[in-house]
Amino acid sequence: MSLQKNVKNILAELDGNASFISEEQANNFVSEILAAKHIFLAGAGRSGLAVRAFGNRLLHLGFKVSIVGEISSPHSQQGDLVIICSGSGETGSLVSLAQKASKSGVKIALVSMRDESTIGKLASANLTLKGQVKGENEEKEFTQPMGAAFEQLAFLAFDGMVLELMDRKHETSDSMFARHADFE
Repeated sequence: MSLQKNVKNILAELDGNASFISEEQANNFVSEILAAKHIFLAGAGRSGLAVRAFGNRLLHLGFKVSIVGEISSPHSQQGDLVIICSGSGETGSLVSLAQKASKSGVKIALVSMRDESTIGKLASANLTLKGQVKGENEEKEFTQPMGAAFEQLAFLAFDGMVLELMDRKHETSDSMFARHADFE
């Protein structure tokens, strides 16, 4: 086994996949975040971990955020935004959430591999990332199993958006750290 070789292969794959990110989609996504009164975040599995990490950074940037399903989440209102991370855009519980948000006048922003998915069609902002949908392992262009490349690229894309938001809001690591949890 060569861990170093495996990591370099993963990074090369992610670098190639990152070249497909649409700047227009990314700018629209960031604009929706900046316009939101409150931001709700949702995802399942490893995609859920990526979007939760993004929620943490949005909090550090001074946004009002909640993770869907947490007992302390407030009631949604028009002008709010729900950010969903779902590789397929078809996860049943997330489709239901998107449909409910849409009926309530809450905007939807989706990070997925398919902007023509059920959730993607409801979203006002889509950020399409290259990756492999679970169950499509016969494709040989991906080094990693299942949805790993998508999930990793989602983490990186979210961090890229954090840098853009820092710039637009004139935030620094120091100003963000002032909002970091002190009860740990």
